[in-house]
Amino acid sequence: MSWLAGMPRALQQRLINPIVRRAWNWKLPIPGDALLETTGRRTGRPRYTPVCDGLDGDIFWLVSQRGRRADWVRNVEADPRVRVKVGGGPRARWRAGTARMLEDDDPRERQRMFGRSSFVRRLCVRTSKAMNASPLTVRIDLDSP
Repeated sequence: MSWLAGMPRALQQRLINPIVRRAWNWKLPIPGDALLETTGRRTGRPRYTPVCDGLDGDIFWLVSQRGRRADWVRNVEADPRVRVKVGGGPRARWRAGTARMLEDDDPRERQRMFGRSSFVRRLCVRTSKAMNASPLTVRIDLDSP
């Protein structure tokens, strides 16, 4: 039964995330999604992770499904400077910012708040909530455009 525990993560990493990244490359992002760019903690190379669109003015909110065990969170801990790509089609643009983990925030409430803002965000959040193991809120303070 232990192999079942890793199935949602494996499904996401090996099937869903590559499809979503390819959609971004083709300038056809899935509504409600965004793309997070971190710097690899060992390689120093850019790493791209599909995330739910958590843009709220000059703040971008994320909930890590696996808490500090997520690779992208470990990258952020090593280098908090990140970029997020938001918007769809030709309007999509990168915004740089600084990320930090919020231990005292309620990640489930944060997901509920974002799910209220639009149907596509609600769909993204519900999909990601199904895989929450030990969620952690991450706040990205975006640089001025």
